[in-house]
Amino acid sequence: MTTQAINSDIYFLTARDLRAKFDAREISSVEATRLILDRIASLEPKLNSFITITAERALAAAELADQRLRGSGQEPTTLTGIPVMVKDNFSTKDVETTAASKILKGYIPPYDGTVVSNLKDAGAVILGKGNLDEFAMGSSNETSAYGPVHNPWDTDRVPGGSSGGAGAGVAAGECFIAFGSDTGGSIRQPAALCGVVGMKPTYGLVSRYGLLAFGSSLDQIGPLTRSVADCADALNVISSHDRRDSTSVAAPFDDFARDIDQGVAGMNIGVPKEYLVDGIEPGVREAFEASLKTLEDLGANISEISLPLTDHALAVYYIIAPSEASANLSRYDGVKYGLGTLDAPTSARATETARGEGFGDEVKRRILLGTYALSAGYYDAYYKKAQQVRTLIRREFTDAFLKFDVLVTPTSPNTAFKIGDKINDPFQMYMNDVCTIPVNIAGLPSISIPGGMSDGLPVGLQFIGPQFGDTAVIRAASAYERATGWHKNHPLI
Repeated sequence: MTTQAINSDIYFLTARDLRAKFDAREISSVEATRLILDRIASLEPKLNSFITITAERALAAAELADQRLRGSGQEPTTLTGIPVMVKDNFSTKDVETTAASKILKGYIPPYDGTVVSNLKDAGAVILGKGNLDEFAMGSSNETSAYGPVHNPWDTDRVPGGSSGGAGAGVAAGECFIAFGSDTGGSIRQPAALCGVVGMKPTYGLVSRYGLLAFGSSLDQIGPLTRSVADCADALNVISSHDRRDSTSVAAPFDDFARDIDQGVAGMNIGVPKEYLVDGIEPGVREAFEASLKTLEDLGANISEISLPLTDHALAVYYIIAPSEASANLSRYDGVKYGLGTLDAPTSARATETARGEGFGDEVKRRILLGTYALSAGYYDAYYKKAQQVRTLIRREFTDAFLKFDVLVTPTSPNTAFKIGDKINDPFQMYMNDVCTIPVNIAGLPSISIPGGMSDGLPVGLQFIGPQFGDTAVIRAASAYERATGWHKNHPLI
């Protein structure tokens, strides 16, 4: 079979469906990878989803995957031969890793991060590195030093951030699965705005070794996919205990697809009233209310709940996250790696030049906020107080899950907005994450799935579970997905 003879409908297959075609010998991984690379070449001028494309490496990996699928070598996995994208803040051996920042231009890591190693071991085909907000700091993918990513539903609009390249890539058929990082909604928000599935697992379930750190107590790696089942399969591959990550948990790594077909009949689902914030777009509210009716029709017990500390979550996040960013980014001094200069008269001036020219405005803003919050005389008033409120937020969620199996909320208060609309208004930009940030503060699992459309743009629906309740959110999300089919909508790009 020639590549030209293969139906181009494969672009919007789920990874499970593509894997079934591999098993049926209808298409090979090499053929699928070539098709996808061709699609990337045609769409990238419009989308800018990738920073780096590793075509030769991808085709070599696809050849090995085909051998494995034919019974040579290791037993194939659910992701063997599947073309995927990884965010460009994942360490990838011998492939430039920039975190979308000038300060890391030319940095070639000597090692793979754990998630990248797990993907390679599973036989996944890594196509390249996805675009993102610089150092994952942003909600629109406009802060990248490599230019903004464009939403495939409307290329004048943002894809969400910071994993905007991942969201746009999956939605546009440039990859079957993408892997991003989520510090305050950076997987779920682009999933919502691009009309795909995105999951932030329980904190510690996926190793952060090799992830370029932003907020170490908040960062978590997770998948963006076209279906909840693909999400579960991806989570099965990337979840592992890792002694190199001190926050990695030695939890029992069950099959995350175990309960996927059980439905929501009899499940107690809470609706936190504080998440229906002032300013939520009417179309988002309407889609959310319709989603609640669908869940009720499926047999779920829907009840309103109050989580009053939600109103403080945004303030807590924008003290803790910038503080951790300030500490983590202090390593970028222009000496050990990345942007540097040989002309400076002193090492201090060299560092000042590297950071001044290498960091973008949003990164500088957060470093300044964090340095201030950690400074003498302000630590107790800001950082310590924020950590105390964080403990109360965690406790509030814990109490909620004594009554409810999962919670359901909108993912974002709005659909995708126009590029440039909010870039000069940090407060309005930060408000985009108001529904996702509390989950990171508490370290809980959460999934965003397509939950409707508003004026031709996707709306996201978010399920939140208790700590290590990842299978519960997957179960609820899958039931809703099967009942509605919103995930089958694709942009006409």
